[in-house]
Amino acid sequence: MSILVTGGAGYIGSATIKYLQSKGKEIVVVDNLQTGYRNSVDVDKFYKIDLRDMDSLDKVFKENEIEGVIHFAANSLVGVSMTDPYTYYDNNVYGTLCLLKTMMENDVKKIVFSSTAATYGEPKNIPILESDITNPTNPYGETKLTMEKMMKWFDYAYGIKYVSLRYFNAAGAHKSGEIGEAHNPETHLIPLILQVPLGQREYVSIFGDDYDTPDGTPIRDYIHVMDLADAHYLAYEHLVSGNDSDIFNLGSGTGFSVKEVIEIAREVTGHEIPAVVEARRAGDPAVLIASSAKIKDVLGWNPQYDDLKVIIEDAWRWHKNHPNGYDD
Repeated sequence: MSILVTGGAGYIGSATIKYLQSKGKEIVVVDNLQTGYRNSVDVDKFYKIDLRDMDSLDKVFKENEIEGVIHFAANSLVGVSMTDPYTYYDNNVYGTLCLLKTMMENDVKKIVFSSTAATYGEPKNIPILESDITNPTNPYGETKLTMEKMMKWFDYAYGIKYVSLRYFNAAGAHKSGEIGEAHNPETHLIPLILQVPLGQREYVSIFGDDYDTPDGTPIRDYIHVMDLADAHYLAYEHLVSGNDSDIFNLGSGTGFSVKEVIEIAREVTGHEIPAVVEARRAGDPAVLIASSAKIKDVLGWNPQYDDLKVIIEDAWRWHKNHPNGYDD
């Protein structure tokens, strides 16, 4: 039996696949390679298709013994979602509807879903609990919340069990330096910072320094990508063991401001890393910090790399070895 990983050639998908393979899992990958890289995953069964191509997707299920799905495939840029919500609803929501329908028709009843802290919007409480109100401030978060709700009703009607992992800021890279973050264009803070010591940009931008935080810059909860991979594995095993659907936050429980992240990167790289304050970006909440107490209690998840300096050190190793990502 195999696990179908959608969006498996992306940053978190490829890291999760490497982790699952270390656990002896057989993997089938579906990715349209819109943002992923074929050479980021070492698998025999790779299908370059879009989830919305339901005939091709159905063939993947027919040709393989699929036990369950881990679903990463989605557009994920907050800023772009604000200016192009149509694309986000079409790809994220309709793509997931096509996936769930194909699962239903092929009697596959387990799915682990890559969700996001953006489902909460501007939180009322810190740290954020799974029971807190979900009120997204951008179409990206709205589409992910819609996808969660679709899964809830597919569970109710068709018995498709799901675990949704609402994670915060994924960062870092595999310890081998072989797998890491490579986006074009890059929008995530840590790789943008590291482009400065790589000589790929003159400075890093700070989007707003007038937030209601101690130093005025947004605060985020950073989680190592391999800790995320472990959580997906545990969530999948949770479903295989016959447990019910559930939603879990994933984060370190500690927040770092943009300025703090830049300072740690300066320490790790030995580079001064100039920073320039610019206007706020639309849809950015001031503070996002997770409570991961539930997933630790229910799934026994225990992050191994929760030191931000270690996360940046691993990211720096990857980016130094692969300054042009997978195009090297």
